[in-house]
Amino acid sequence: MLGLAALLSGCQGLATSPFATATDDPLASAPPIERGLDAEGLATLLTAELAGQRGDYRRATLGYLAMAERYQAAPLAERGTLAARFSNDILLLDQAVSTWHELAPNAEAPLRLLSGLALQRGDWTTALEWRLALAEQGQHAELALLAELALEAGTDPLPLRERLRAHLERPTAAAHPHYHDAVLATAILEAATGQSLQAERRLNQLARDHAELPALWLTRAQLALEANNPRQAREAASRGLEVSPGDPRFLLLMAQAELMLGNVEAAERHTSTLLDEHIGNQELRISLAGLYLEDGHLDAARRLLLPLVSSDEPPPAAFYLMGIIAEEEDEVDNALLYYRQVAPGGDFLRARLRAARMLIDDDRLLDARAFLRIERLRHEARFSELVALEVELLGEAGLEAEADALLNRELSRTPNDETLLYLRGMRAWERGDIEAMERDLGRIIEANPDNATALNALGYTLADLNVEDRLEEARELIERAHALEPGNPAIMDSLGWVYYRLGDPERALPWLERAYAGMPDQEIAAHLAEVLWVLERHDDARRVVEQALQRFDEHPLIDELLERIPELAP
Repeated sequence: MLGLAALLSGCQGLATSPFATATDDPLASAPPIERGLDAEGLATLLTAELAGQRGDYRRATLGYLAMAERYQAAPLAERGTLAARFSNDILLLDQAVSTWHELAPNAEAPLRLLSGLALQRGDWTTALEWRLALAEQGQHAELALLAELALEAGTDPLPLRERLRAHLERPTAAAHPHYHDAVLATAILEAATGQSLQAERRLNQLARDHAELPALWLTRAQLALEANNPRQAREAASRGLEVSPGDPRFLLLMAQAELMLGNVEAAERHTSTLLDEHIGNQELRISLAGLYLEDGHLDAARRLLLPLVSSDEPPPAAFYLMGIIAEEEDEVDNALLYYRQVAPGGDFLRARLRAARMLIDDDRLLDARAFLRIERLRHEARFSELVALEVELLGEAGLEAEADALLNRELSRTPNDETLLYLRGMRAWERGDIEAMERDLGRIIEANPDNATALNALGYTLADLNVEDRLEEARELIERAHALEPGNPAIMDSLGWVYYRLGDPERALPWLERAYAGMPDQEIAAHLAEVLWVLERHDDARRVVEQALQRFDEHPLIDELLERIPELAP
């Protein structure tokens, strides 16, 4: 309770007197409490503290936020944010951070968190605004990094470029301590949008004024590599090493440039220097091996990996990459041995998937299935996932009957396997067999009433099919799922959709807006646009459709919506 006590000390200013005397009603003549903690405030904070200790982070967060707003206490909002971060509820976290920022608008931490939350939902423009607010306070806003991440994510760089240009054109912009970061970010986006001359002018000016900045040469080298100009990249990286000797980023860029120039030996000299300075760094060695592998230099990649696979504790990724090398060299059986040695972890399923596909491509379907069957015996904890993987491969091969037979056979042995029941139910749904889907999802829910995924899937299906006499049942199922996972955007989408199907678009709208903010995808966009249209917010609906068409490569539900409501076309 010490943490709570410290917070309370900042919220109350109640004085106590050593001369207090007992009366029949000590508060009868007391004035109303207009500052500090009253009984309700103290009770709420104690409840929040205890809820956090029990792991009920949602209740803890809401308690702290209520009191933060009541007492205008930023430390309470900060504590609420900490609780929200453990809740796995992205929208609750957004609410907490926003409250913290409102109460402490100049604090750095909430600004960084708000930018990060915007990035998670793919709202790059808002993320940039929060970063610029940091820059205005003299903080290092990492704008160049944001620009690089935006390009990697495939977002439209034009709005970001124009906003940064406007930021740089302000009279006081050059006076900021991290002005160069904004210049670099703008140059990166200009280069990405075909304005190489403007980008070059900015970088040249920065080189004249601040040639001592490693970030300048880092950006120049990266842009040169992206422009397929390895000689210029090598020169920039070399300048970077002059101002920042031994900097691993420049050594890596030098290696990349040499590889593009075909100088494998020179590249290996740079990577050897890197490894000598980071002895025992397995992740670095694996990353470098991946770099050589991407460029097709299998021998160089193998030389980096062999010390790892022969070590006392070989990392699974090393076996995975060795498997890829053997596969590239058409050594199928050798590759299979490496893939089998990838231990459970991040590369486990990918290794089994590559191995099985490799065997199938080698016209050895029976061997692939035997391999996966043995792997299920070797790794019982991953049994369901390996069955699902084989089902996927059989489907890819057009062997749907065999896939169904496999699922049915394994479910006859493990009839309560929720993963396999769900998979079979979804396959039935894809075939339009709603009765079979409902039967399997119903079995999951009967055995585990707290399976939010099954509750939501069944409820959403009933709502989406608009089965009139079962919409209330759909609502009940989805609301149960939401109570179990209140921060799940997919369930929020289902809630909004079932309320819309029940004829209540006003109630549906906030749920769909929250869902789209938490998980932007074309399906939720279609739901949101339709509800906005029905509510006669036509411009907003068209804007959602336009953004979805630009944002998502595939958008079948948006296309279907436009067929039904052609007026929605932007």
